[in-house]
Amino acid sequence: MPKLYTIRQFAENNPAFSEASLRWQIAMAKKNGLAKSGAILRNGRRILIDPDKFFMWLESNQGHAA
Repeated sequence: MPKLYTIRQFAENNPAFSEASLRWQIAMAKKNGLAKSGAILRNGRRILIDPDKFFMWLESNQGHAA
C-alpha cells in the first residue's frame, strides 16, 4: 500500500512545493501528464498524492512546459 498525502501534508513534507503550486499542477493534470502518471488519487473532493509516483512524474517531465 503506497503512502498517500493530502496536498497540505505533501507541501509540509516537501517545502520546495507550495500548496498553490501543487493545486495548479493538479488543475492542469490532464495537460501535463500528472493524471496519467497515477500520482494523484481522488476520493470525493479529497485529493491524495502518491509521493513516489509524483517524483517519478516530475523527473520524467524535466524540460517540458505544463
